[in-house]
Amino acid sequence: MIYPKVIFFDLDGTLTDSKQGIVNSIRYTLDKMKLHKDNINLELLIGPPLSESFEKYFGLDNKTARYAVAVYREYYAVKGIFENKLYPEIEELLKTLKENDKMLACVTSKAAYYAEQILKHFKIAKYFTRLVGSNMDLTCTHKIDLIKIALSHFPEHNNKEFIMIGDRADDIIGARTNNIASISILYGYGTAEEIKVENPDYIVKSVGELRKILIQ
Repeated sequence: MIYPKVIFFDLDGTLTDSKQGIVNSIRYTLDKMKLHKDNINLELLIGPPLSESFEKYFGLDNKTARYAVAVYREYYAVKGIFENKLYPEIEELLKTLKENDKMLACVTSKAAYYAEQILKHFKIAKYFTRLVGSNMDLTCTHKIDLIKIALSHFPEHNNKEFIMIGDRADDIIGARTNNIASISILYGYGTAEEIKVENPDYIVKSVGELRKILIQ
């Protein structure tokens, strides 16, 4: 059993159900750039670095993929960012964790500029000691690097006192590479197959199950 003192939360698909805003922003991009592949599940683009997803799923080169992110932001920054909602019971969980002296950080591949707006919009920023996100210039987007940065903000704790919570394989890989525990959630956007392959320490289906692990 793991007894974490510092808890890292992913954002999209973990704290918030952001599918509508992200998918609408992607569709806006595809329409404007005339990129269409009907067989692609756009939810697969939620979570990992977006420029790399445009390369992977639409065959774009790096320069064109970076331009696609700029187009994406035309919609996302104005409207898509708020086509979003907290998952049920998340705020109650965050509040309880803080009351139980847990330290929380939000660690996301989303640009920190947008992540900060989202946390403030849903009035949950107060629960987090740190926010670690990517840069607007699309650097520092990988969970391996982001978790490493997040760990540096808590030097008084050893690795056994941390846990990373997320819905995609990137979250598990980032945690394992940085030698900390991980919890994968199945209510987000990752598939059960991609999660099980990476063998996280825990797999949960609901916020209620997550609460049982984190508060003992």
